[in-house]
Amino acid sequence: MYTYCLFCETTKTRFIARTICEMTGCKALRPKQIQHTWAKGGGTRDVVNDLMPGYVFVYCDEKADVSVLNTLQGVIRCLSTTDGEYELTGQDEQFALMLLEKDGVIGKTQVYQEGQIIRIAGGVFEGVTAKILKVERRLSRMQIEIPFARQLVKTWVEYEIVEPDQPGDMKDRECGTVNE
Repeated sequence: MYTYCLFCETTKTRFIARTICEMTGCKALRPKQIQHTWAKGGGTRDVVNDLMPGYVFVYCDEKADVSVLNTLQGVIRCLSTTDGEYELTGQDEQFALMLLEKDGVIGKTQVYQEGQIIRIAGGVFEGVTAKILKVERRLSRMQIEIPFARQLVKTWVEYEIVEPDQPGDMKDRECGTVNE
């Protein structure tokens, strides 16, 4: 399979993906992400947004004529390597194939808030339950308070290594209580 990535006018990606499918028989995807967001008045809702605005990934069984793809209205250019090759390779190809496997939609991102109880899912504190003290959304990190050496310690962790604590997991223990 040959994979390509087109850089396009952001407002025309839907049209371009549909046109490529109809014109060439190749599959074309606009990467999307389902985001878990806080709704006004409390609660959460799922919103589908562009993962990479302006990009369309193209998947063909045979080598594509890139000059045809570049002539589509709204296509700025087909991305290429420094060698002038248009097919994606290495990590870029792996990413494109992962998108294809997920039909172009990446799952939800977790929304965290101050006071929430989370569990560390990776790193040296894996399995430890902690309380969120501060959230820095722009940096995708949070300050947490964890029990360590018979005291409560504040530290910063990235979103990637935490997960929401399961309801009922905190029964018989309280976050911040240090057992001796």
